[in-house]
Amino acid sequence: MILKRNIFLCAIFLLIGSKAALSQGYKVKTIVIDAGHGGDKPGAAGSYSLEKNVTLQVALKLGRKFEEDMPGVKIVYTRKTDVDISLYRRPEIATAAKADLFISIHCNSMPDHRVVTGYTTRKGKRIPKYGYVKNKTTSGAETFVAGSHRLNEQDGALRENADISLEKDYKKNYNGYDPKDPETFIILSLFKNIYRDKSLKLARLMQNNYTHDNKRFNRGVKEQGILILQRCGMPAVLTEIGFISNPAEEDYINSANGQAEIVNAIFKAVKTYKQETEVN
Repeated sequence: MILKRNIFLCAIFLLIGSKAALSQGYKVKTIVIDAGHGGDKPGAAGSYSLEKNVTLQVALKLGRKFEEDMPGVKIVYTRKTDVDISLYRRPEIATAAKADLFISIHCNSMPDHRVVTGYTTRKGKRIPKYGYVKNKTTSGAETFVAGSHRLNEQDGALRENADISLEKDYKKNYNGYDPKDPETFIILSLFKNIYRDKSLKLARLMQNNYTHDNKRFNRGVKEQGILILQRCGMPAVLTEIGFISNPAEEDYINSANGQAEIVNAIFKAVKTYKQETEVN
């Protein structure tokens, strides 16, 4: 009941705040760039690299791109070094900065496959033996926005929110939020993201650039109850720039050329978004 009441009150305050902001005109003046994971939460691991390092490299390069080519926009980073920033602190940083956009950068990964590796005989019966092999073929970029989702769509959100349970006092910080309880996602999905349309617009522009400019496989735009997005009081996206579990994509997202393409795709999306959504 406490969590439901908190969500309801937050919705009211955000709704009032958003109407006041929109009445004064919407401008993209401050962007928060969030490098996913960090410190003792490395995220996904490839054959030679860690998600936390790749996301930080891309985040810093993206910030420099904005500072050089869009100097009128203020850039705020949730982290600029290999440090652990709690998930609840990341949207708080954006709120404190009065951000107009929140962009979280992550790397994707596929779990190992369970396969039959052989057979053994027990009491006259042929029994399969199982093992695990790496999934090295799944590829592409995808971008998430906060939104409702069905029970069978919760896997991605559960993976991203798993870091919460590693944080000290996570139950206090998240008002009783339990990352292992699917019912929590259902409750959070009732919290309407008043910036849903703008988030979707930015996400689609990013995916379009990944696909047409960078020739990446398009895994689409998806709405899920990822906590870091649910707590943002501004248009917000979480973009998975590639599969670190895929050797070819791991090379791509670690390379100077690959990171430059990713940065340009995101920057171009924000530039178009800014031109098409700003009101006087």
